[in-house]
Amino acid sequence: MNTTPSPAYEAVIGLEIHAELLTRSKMFCSCPVLDVTEAAPNSAVCPVCAGMPGTLPVINARAVDFALRVALALDCEVKQTSIFARKNYFYPDLPKGYQISQYEQPLARNGRLTFRTDRGERTVRIRRVHLEEDTGKSTHISPAESDEAGENDAHSLIDLNRAGIPLLEIVTEPDLHTPEEVGAYARALRQLLQYLGVNTGDMQKGVLRIEPNISVRLSGSTELGTRTEVKNLNSFRALERAVAYEIERQIGVIQAGGKISQETVGWDEAEQVTVMQRGKEEAHDYRYFPEPDLPPLVINPEWLETVRNALPEIPFRRFKRFQSEYGLTEYDAEVLTASREVADLFEKTVALAKNVEPKVVANWITGEYFGLLNQRGAALSDSEIGAQSLAKLLELIEAGTINQASARRVLTGMFETGRAPQDLVDEYGLRQVSDSEVIGAWVREVLAESQDKVDEIAAGKTALTNWLFGQVMRRAGGKADPKVVQEQLGSQLQDIIKKG
Repeated sequence: MNTTPSPAYEAVIGLEIHAELLTRSKMFCSCPVLDVTEAAPNSAVCPVCAGMPGTLPVINARAVDFALRVALALDCEVKQTSIFARKNYFYPDLPKGYQISQYEQPLARNGRLTFRTDRGERTVRIRRVHLEEDTGKSTHISPAESDEAGENDAHSLIDLNRAGIPLLEIVTEPDLHTPEEVGAYARALRQLLQYLGVNTGDMQKGVLRIEPNISVRLSGSTELGTRTEVKNLNSFRALERAVAYEIERQIGVIQAGGKISQETVGWDEAEQVTVMQRGKEEAHDYRYFPEPDLPPLVINPEWLETVRNALPEIPFRRFKRFQSEYGLTEYDAEVLTASREVADLFEKTVALAKNVEPKVVANWITGEYFGLLNQRGAALSDSEIGAQSLAKLLELIEAGTINQASARRVLTGMFETGRAPQDLVDEYGLRQVSDSEVIGAWVREVLAESQDKVDEIAAGKTALTNWLFGQVMRRAGGKADPKVVQEQLGSQLQDIIKKG
């Protein structure tokens, strides 16, 4: 029996991420950028993005501005001069027969992104960030679908609404090694793009597409293996599964004595396998040459500094600061910095809410407020509860004007009416009762009516005290100060038990 252990392998993975930029018009023409999942096909097409002869492209300055935001946020070296090039290949959804992109002289190089994984922090090097235009969209109709539509055979439909939309490509060095790392990096990059306001992150609509390049090698080796590229993944689930499958497939081929072919593959979600599409092209296959209709893109230092000064704090740094500055747990900091909108709400509320601890603000946002939004199926942007009104509500709790239960009712009223918390407290009659004599009377009434429960508590069933507490609060209409109720209830029960 062969007892020699199988050699261990290591995956080496780099990512290419294509992000459509949130401009109003396309990269090189004035056609509007539409939601291609909803707009009528070919409703935003002009001679420029349709590739008609004699047309001239014009660079979208807003797209360049967005690209600079990303490059600077990734700590890249932005080149003062970059060159657009023609990337030549023929495909039905590429109307010009070439794609305007950047190759030898991209907008930015040599950046990095630090992010969190289950095994700690990781930093991945960014090789390049460059601008290009998106292609059109092909829809392939199978023979079965054609028959259902009363047609004769399979065919393809081309929609050019997407052709020419500004696209930012972000390419990493091969620094990733596991599906989990790949997923964590992709999530962190999407979060950064959303913070910068340059991409919605809606992967189901194809505005963010991920292409991992995967190879395997013996552990300890420094040589790179032959890689395959998985095209156009548009969910983190598909990304992690495709990477995991391709790693295992390549190891299996090598262990069986075969060789990995450099090729482009697609991910079959139904079968959970990769499928060969074509041989992987090299740069020379695209016959790059400078775009003759566009001048070099020159970024003057003043423009670059203006963009740099307007950058928001990036998510990872904000996450770390929320822990150090506000004393939040890792979980709270992660939830609050998941979106820039929520993080802004938290910080503004902390600044406005006098004598309210940051942890209390965090608990109310991630607990009661998020719970209310989830119940209503609403987003934060749908709510009229801003930092000022939320801070006022928390101040009312801190001052003892209302208790937690009443505050939840007021929060719901604020969401439904948009009115100030103080007004709702008065309208609902929710001002907290803290008078010990009034609360003591309510406690005596409840104890007199619940002699059987009192006897059981005296016999050792102390958990029934919670039931009595609930009865007192019900009698008080939820307005009694819980601390005073606890004090009165404990004191009166003790007196009754002592008397026997």
